[in-house]
Amino acid sequence: MSQHDGAVLRGFRTGDGPEVVETWCRSAPADPLTPDRFRSLVLLDANFDPEGLRLAVSGGRVAGAAYAVRRLVPQSGTDLEPEQGWIPFFFVDPAARGRGLGRRLLTDALDWLHGHGRTRVDFASYTPNYLLPGLDTATYPEAAGLLASLGFRTLYEAAAMDRSLVGYRLPDEIARRRDDLTARGYRFATPADDDLVDLIALAGSRFDADWARAIRACCAAGTSLDRIVVARDPSGRLAGWAMHGAYEQAAERFGPFGVREELRGSGVGKVLLHLVLERMRARGAHGAWFLWTGEDSPAGRLYRAAGFTTTRVFRVLRREAAR
Repeated sequence: MSQHDGAVLRGFRTGDGPEVVETWCRSAPADPLTPDRFRSLVLLDANFDPEGLRLAVSGGRVAGAAYAVRRLVPQSGTDLEPEQGWIPFFFVDPAARGRGLGRRLLTDALDWLHGHGRTRVDFASYTPNYLLPGLDTATYPEAAGLLASLGFRTLYEAAAMDRSLVGYRLPDEIARRRDDLTARGYRFATPADDDLVDLIALAGSRFDADWARAIRACCAAGTSLDRIVVARDPSGRLAGWAMHGAYEQAAERFGPFGVREELRGSGVGKVLLHLVLERMRARGAHGAWFLWTGEDSPAGRLYRAAGFTTTRVFRVLRREAAR
């Protein structure tokens, strides 16, 4: 615990939650948070350590927070990533700004991580429970300056994209491509229970361990399998998949979505993307969105061709401690 300019810095305690959420919403009105999302994404995270959620308390009120987290359980296998830490978010109440409180909180969070042996810290690309992929510098320019002054550098950018589904219909070109691929022996279908074994294995081995986790978790929670479309090639091998509603049961959130690298350009991904958009529209969705792709990646180009436009750009930042 430390004190300076009337603010005490300390870890999270029982009873702090409601005030943390209220202060968050005042501090970042462009990205508000509900108590249930705070509960599921922070308090119930298997890696949550109350001491890592550093709070600034002034006059008995929460004036700001910086969340530091490290792995207590591996994301996959047995790797606890012992050098890696994350700061998924920080904020300061507008009424308490201009006195260096944000710098104190971030420095405190970094010191806490360093005390646990973390020499590399990322903002904000923590999985499984990130709230945003990184920093939206257009929305939070002051935060960008503060992080830069503390040694954070841009690792890469993640684009969030949206498209309206009002009036959406499966394009004729996509229907023709689907029929052509089907005639050649490809199959597009809702997965059966047994197909999930191949799907989770493909997602985890060829794409991202967190995608495999998300698919497993949403299916185990009872999410309808008709939110997923899988493609099998003429030999019966799983070629790829697309889905929606995998994260936080948000039905309009598209993804994860992946096609084997050797099949990209075949049209399989384009067909999968549109078949899921068609299903989303049939469920009454008015839009489709996701948080994370590279704007100039093959996936980014595919999304733009399907009518998605970039709505926000996030910078994933990294700070390497001096050796």
